Amino acid sequence: MRHVGHPSIQKITRVGLLIGGILAAALPSVAQFQSGNQSANLSLPLQSQHAVVSQRLGLTDITITYSRPLVKDRKIFGSLVPYGQAWRAGANENTTIEFTDPVTVDGKPLEKGIYGVHMIPGEDTWTVIFSKDSLSWGSFTYDPANDALRIAVRPQASEFHDALTYDFDQLKPDSATVTLRWEKIAVPFTVAANVHEVAVASIHNQLRGLQQFGWNSWDDAATYLLENKLDLDEALRDANQSIQIEERYDNLMTKSRILEAVGKNDEAAKLRKTALDRASVIQLHTYARGLQRAGRQTEAFELFRQNAKKHPDSWVVHVGMARMYSGQTDFVNALKEAQTALSLAPAAMKPQVEALIKRLEAQQDINK
Repeated sequence: MRHVGHPSIQKITRVGLLIGGILAAALPSVAQFQSGNQSANLSLPLQSQHAVVSQRLGLTDITITYSRPLVKDRKIFGSLVPYGQAWRAGANENTTIEFTDPVTVDGKPLEKGIYGVHMIPGEDTWTVIFSKDSLSWGSFTYDPANDALRIAVRPQASEFHDALTYDFDQLKPDSATVTLRWEKIAVPFTVAANVHEVAVASIHNQLRGLQQFGWNSWDDAATYLLENKLDLDEALRDANQSIQIEERYDNLMTKSRILEAVGKNDEAAKLRKTALDRASVIQLHTYARGLQRAGRQTEAFELFRQNAKKHPDSWVVHVGMARMYSGQTDFVNALKEAQTALSLAPAAMKPQVEALIKRLEAQQDINK
């Protein structure tokens, strides 16, 4: 018995083929089969392959999801992709861009969320559109009423890219340039995040959870605020909370630095002495090395001597003394101290000490 397809099914199939052909003519990226048709029912390999690229600015994630059509020896812009018409800026379904926090795009504000990306190419100027509708298939149902933001950008010449690509260029702590590249055209726009504002909000949220019970969480918060010159009053409160949970060298030193930053130098010096009295051999050595790098050699040498009195059998102490003698150009005693450090150092650290010894044997200052 020969099976004959139902007329309505045959009609739907022909319409589907027709639509597939129209879409393929408009943009080759929707093609699924060699004939140029696209299955609307099955998940099958696409000719324009799916891609995801992301970048974090501080704590803000930017994620672009798109499909990558190929040039395939065709003229793209002004021909296959016409000037003056909304284009999906990729292939297949909407190209989307997601921001996990509010950002600015070329200086214009845009709320966090997922946006459909469309572009209107032009010979001299392109319009980049961020649409609140991110679920469309391409730009066929694009509606300007859903625009969240439009920006005008100038296209740039680019090295040839057969596959459409999105890159994050000119990366800075709080911004990056998003660049679409295809054929020999590059279309850039800059996304910036308010890194500190987002970070402080995140700190507040985190300190409502289990992190509030650890001294180090409050100390980290205070340190972030201090080092980024943000709210020093809040930094001081955080440092005090850390000390209240557990008084340690770390949080005492953090509070000392905050007091110094707000001009309370006498209080800072007193607290710093208390902190150094509690310091471990590594902490004291590390602090002394910081003084050396700041050019405060006399203070550093005094701490190396204090460390030697407290912990005479530590290899770290002998490295510190070697640095002190080296800074005084006493290479004989510096070499003796370094050799003692080598005999006491763990295996993993011996190569570093041996490198210091070679320099001292050549009468080179190991502090430089």
